[in-house]
Amino acid sequence: MAGTPRTLRAMNDRAALDLLLEHGPLSRTRIGKLTGLSKPTASQLLARLEASGLVLATGTTEGRPGPNAQLYEVDSTAAYAAGLDVTPERILAAVADITGRTIGSFELPTPGRRPAQPVVQQVTDALDGAVKAAGLARGDVHRLVIGTPGAFDPGTGRLRYASHLPGWHTPALLGELAAALPMPVEYENDVNLVAVAEQRLGAARGHEDFVLLWNEGGLGAALVLGGRLHRGWTGGAGEVGFLPVPGAPLVRQVRKANSGGYQELAGSQAIPHLARELGMTDIPSGPYAEVAAALVERAATEDTVLNRLLLETYATRLATGLASLVSVLDPELVVLSGASLTAGGDTLRALVQAELEELAASRPRLVVGDVHEHPVLRGALESALAATRDEVFDTSR
Repeated sequence: MAGTPRTLRAMNDRAALDLLLEHGPLSRTRIGKLTGLSKPTASQLLARLEASGLVLATGTTEGRPGPNAQLYEVDSTAAYAAGLDVTPERILAAVADITGRTIGSFELPTPGRRPAQPVVQQVTDALDGAVKAAGLARGDVHRLVIGTPGAFDPGTGRLRYASHLPGWHTPALLGELAAALPMPVEYENDVNLVAVAEQRLGAARGHEDFVLLWNEGGLGAALVLGGRLHRGWTGGAGEVGFLPVPGAPLVRQVRKANSGGYQELAGSQAIPHLARELGMTDIPSGPYAEVAAALVERAATEDTVLNRLLLETYATRLATGLASLVSVLDPELVVLSGASLTAGGDTLRALVQAELEELAASRPRLVVGDVHEHPVLRGALESALAATRDEVFDTSR
């Protein structure tokens, strides 16, 4: 069925806006060529988008034969979105304009087993700090995405699989946050948001079926199937730390133990223990995730017998759990992310790849993640921006 003129105009408008986001400032002629529209139609489109406040004229082409052409770009002030990355130690907040540029950020420390402030106050304080840094008001933000460990059960609204996050488990929390914030709020698992960042900006661009394995504070995975995140019935898809695996004791009552076989075998906390078992004595001090990353990085860059043994043993442990994942899902790609994996670079990746090819019939390509700076927060912003653009760029309304 043919679309109405209004629908076709809206489709052309969105195509032009997406091109401007991807390529930056473009001339009318260039937009016409990229969209297949005639010059008069492209001119009408740009005039319509400029009048609606979505596009503005900026500069002209230079250094080319003929007269300079007017350039157009997406108006960065058309809308704003925000993201939060929540851990037991801190809440990291950021605000981005509609083009994806981060314009304000703020970090709120939240140490201690009992929150000094109610969670709603923590969230609003973190958001307000980023909004203030951006030179905006809270009401300027169109959408907020909050990333946390675990996942909010869609049936009960309660946070599951994250008992280490104090204050976030009351059943009234989501309602209280909705009442306190003037914009739509979405909640997403932190590792899922890393997968969003890698799919939009990093190593998984162009891939619709992939697994992201994350190893930092905890061991988890994100599953992207057919281009969409697979969250599971209770939001717990990808909680692979609970996976029983060979080489680790069988953990029963895993939620009460807050651990599982794969976490015990290959999680960040297992790496310092492995180093000691191998006879290493020069083990740095500090939080176990930082110690693990330092040990893996050293093992990948300093070629000694013990370092090689540490990296090879760790790679075997990682491949043991990955073998179950790829055997069930048969993904096109596996992205290794989180400091305890990315610290090993291509050296660790190649060892895991080789081990996995011996343990699983399915042989996906393994890559190291590209998004290193606050990947959870970047994924939260990308998720919030995608929904914001769908709303703001819809010129058919």
